[in-house]
Amino acid sequence: MITKEAVNQAIDYILQHIGEELTLEDVAGYCHFSKYYFSRLFKEQTGESVYGFIKRVKLEQSAFRLKTEQDRRITEIGADYGYSSSNYSSAFRQHYRMAPIDFRKKSYRRSMEHPFFHHESWQTESFEMCDSKITIEEIPDHYVIYERRFGNYENLRRNWDTFIRKYREYITEETLLLERTYDDPAVTSAGHCLYDICMSVGEDCLLEHTAKIRGGRCIVYHFKGYAKQIYAAYQTIFLVWLPRTSYELDAEKSLFDIYHEVDSETMYMELDICVPIK
Repeated sequence: MITKEAVNQAIDYILQHIGEELTLEDVAGYCHFSKYYFSRLFKEQTGESVYGFIKRVKLEQSAFRLKTEQDRRITEIGADYGYSSSNYSSAFRQHYRMAPIDFRKKSYRRSMEHPFFHHESWQTESFEMCDSKITIEEIPDHYVIYERRFGNYENLRRNWDTFIRKYREYITEETLLLERTYDDPAVTSAGHCLYDICMSVGEDCLLEHTAKIRGGRCIVYHFKGYAKQIYAAYQTIFLVWLPRTSYELDAEKSLFDIYHEVDSETMYMELDICVPIK
């Protein structure tokens, strides 16, 4: 878990400006620290240098867009993150051990081994089945207490149990449990997946780790099933449903889930997968 709020602020700043030329000086200055001190702090908390984190996120966000923006030219997507055509191909090969065009072809596959439940396979739903579970809604902003974590979603149940015990005094009848996600496990390794587990609170809450999850117009996939099936639901949205619609993802906002029911023994869940759109 990332415990230093300055590092969380730096990550938010990087994600908001990922298409720009970012330097250690930019990020450290935003957080009002010297670059030497902040460089050490960031690596202690994340396991990566600021430069390494920026480079990885640029490549992984571009990979996600190769997958979801199937009609766009590869060179255009690379350019969105500051890469020339040749530099992008070289950097992408170094990170993924394959060329961008091969990654795009591989991403069209609609079934394979599950990235977390390794002895399980998954496959996408049909467009019609997915469409029957989706509504387009205006979702309000949510003010939350949050904990930010890197790592494998297999530990999510334990993390949630710890989180709820820690903040149980803030739970009311109106409390919502949310999870904000920043990475697609199909393009980001399990150990680097970044996510926030969150609990809604009033805006007068004085705790340090609070934030606003921005709502707005969203694709809302109404999920009912087991934890191991959530990955396939996400992939269906990206690979099957979105390409056949006119909707465009809002890259300035994070995806988030709103939990309605969870059985901690069976891991049966009912939740809304909220995907912001323009």
